[in-house]
Amino acid sequence: MNELTLIRKNLLRKKVRAGLMLVSIIVAFAIFGVLAGFERAFNGIRDAVDDDRLIVVNKLSFTRSMPLAHYSAVRSIEGVRKATYLSWFAGYYQQPANPINVFAVEPETWTDINENYYDFPPAMRQAFIRNRTGALVGEMMARKWGWKVGDRIPITSNIFAQKNGSKTWDVTIDGTFTARRQGFDSNLMIFQWDYFNESRTLGKDLVLWIPVKTTGVAINDAVAQAIDDRFVNSSNETSTDTDKAFRTAFAAQFGNIALVVKLVIGTAFLTLLMIVGNTMMMAVRERRREIAVLKTLGFSSGRVLRLVLSESVLLALIGGLPGLGIAALLTWYLRDTRISNSFPGITISPEIALVAISLMVCFGVAAGLLPALNAWRDKIVEGLGRG
Repeated sequence: MNELTLIRKNLLRKKVRAGLMLVSIIVAFAIFGVLAGFERAFNGIRDAVDDDRLIVVNKLSFTRSMPLAHYSAVRSIEGVRKATYLSWFAGYYQQPANPINVFAVEPETWTDINENYYDFPPAMRQAFIRNRTGALVGEMMARKWGWKVGDRIPITSNIFAQKNGSKTWDVTIDGTFTARRQGFDSNLMIFQWDYFNESRTLGKDLVLWIPVKTTGVAINDAVAQAIDDRFVNSSNETSTDTDKAFRTAFAAQFGNIALVVKLVIGTAFLTLLMIVGNTMMMAVRERRREIAVLKTLGFSSGRVLRLVLSESVLLALIGGLPGLGIAALLTWYLRDTRISNSFPGITISPEIALVAISLMVCFGVAAGLLPALNAWRDKIVEGLGRG
């Protein structure tokens, strides 16, 4: 009988107890994976955008629209190199249970200002600019719904309605695009703002955000101040900040993700460590006679210590890897929900997987260290006498 067989048989000796420990570990690492995926997406949103990019929003709330005339005024301010505007569509496909991330944009300036983030094939981009009812769709969204270039797609809004009472706009897919950077994904549709604006009854001639590219990072603060000064004391005052700060504030609506991850994971693993560690102590005490017999047969104390530690690490891996797999499935599912609108790119990255596996090994060592030391210290006479 080799060591691996011995470890496996000891691990599964009390199947109910082993099963309960495995379930606990699976749940813990599933929680870790999902929260780590959220934290990665949160940091990706913050870190992926260019430093020279600003966002102009209504001072009262970034969910409140501004007059389209603000765009022309912003565009004329010294230090503004590029600018565009957009409106949120709040859409779904076929039925409300199928939400999709849709924005009405000015096609030429929006694709230009976002060329560092998305790869727009030139021919498709030009087709989109020319087609008033056209749309560009991210490859992830197109793949999910089976859409292809040339398809006529009905998109329905939860908020907006047309003059004829319909809440559905028909768009033609002129092309697809992919994301260039981590933190952005292609679960997105854009269509022409003019087409949307001309027929809607609510919010006509209003835009939600005005993204801006400055001529240099060094003048960001001065440009932001000039924009806000331009509209001070108007009925639609603005608040301008860097895109990094804006995205961080937007994601912060969901709470301090990093702190939540640390607190939840820390609490879960501390509790689990006490439970598994105590269970391993109990299991080793039950096997004191057998450990003494192994030492009698020539197993060194170091080899016995290694067997117990290996058993604990194997337990952590057997429970942790399926838990990480469940987390991967959950994050994959969440990417098709409204959550992905605020946290694009939620996934279990290779870095998260490596951290998780390292945690499994460390957790196994920590949970099994004290029982292993007790087994290492046990004398043969005492083990045979008390077993």
